[in-house]
Amino acid sequence: MPQGFVWEFSKRYIAGKVIDDAIVACKELNKQGVIVTLDVLGEFIKTLDEAEANKNEYLNVIEVGEKNKIKGNYSLKPTMFGLLIDPEVCYRHIRDIVAKAAEHKNFIRVDMEDTPCTSLEIELFRKLKKEFPANVGLVVQAYLRRTLHDITDMLDLNTPEIPVNFRLCKGIYTEPKELAYKEYEEINEHYLEDLEFMFRNKIYVGIATHDKPLVDAAYKLIEKYNVPENMYEFQMLYGVTPELRQSIVYKGHKMRVYVPYGVKWFAYCTRRLKENPKMAGMIIKALFKRG
Repeated sequence: MPQGFVWEFSKRYIAGKVIDDAIVACKELNKQGVIVTLDVLGEFIKTLDEAEANKNEYLNVIEVGEKNKIKGNYSLKPTMFGLLIDPEVCYRHIRDIVAKAAEHKNFIRVDMEDTPCTSLEIELFRKLKKEFPANVGLVVQAYLRRTLHDITDMLDLNTPEIPVNFRLCKGIYTEPKELAYKEYEEINEHYLEDLEFMFRNKIYVGIATHDKPLVDAAYKLIEKYNVPENMYEFQMLYGVTPELRQSIVYKGHKMRVYVPYGVKWFAYCTRRLKENPKMAGMIIKALFKRG
């Protein structure tokens, strides 16, 4: 599909191409009682010069976000900083970003990418967590067969004073069946298994889903374990299931929306299209109607 068509789809799911667009979107969400995580789009770079430029952009994003008093934090993808080129350079760049966030008593979420990155990103998180225990969290993906083991293995980082902070999502990358669950029901089953494990072990969890059955099941687990409000939040992507999002807010639960922006929007949005191929036909129909 040509980029022009994809952009028509993308405008719903990204806040814009520049930081000013993202700040406007974040302020609007804040007015609705929703906190945010601000993200610069980009991943799987080819050179370390790109990694340096991305670090500098993130340092600026934090300054702009704090200046505008945005209620929220920041997330990043390690491959944007050279994870698969030079893990040590990547670590130093991300450490600088986490340190900048820590100066403002804020927080960086390390995104989880595809399986060649999984162990590297857990190792990266461990190093950052030891130095900045209250300022960094990690994404884990329920569709990976290894995830419950990974969560269990990171319990040594969890303390009552500063719990480990995970974002639990289903996972979107294409993975072989020996590494990832493939069927809807089994992915949901393991999502809830991971979520219940986190609640039992007093881990802070971002419940990241747009799937109403999972939201309803999460409500039941929150009640079952009497999870305090300061130990969980719901999370959604910008532009996705706004009605469900608002219903969660109305029930009094904390909601955070992932707000992506940037000129490198194409890869992010084509993944959204692969996730929901029917959208391609809807875009084309809308363009013809407009004509």
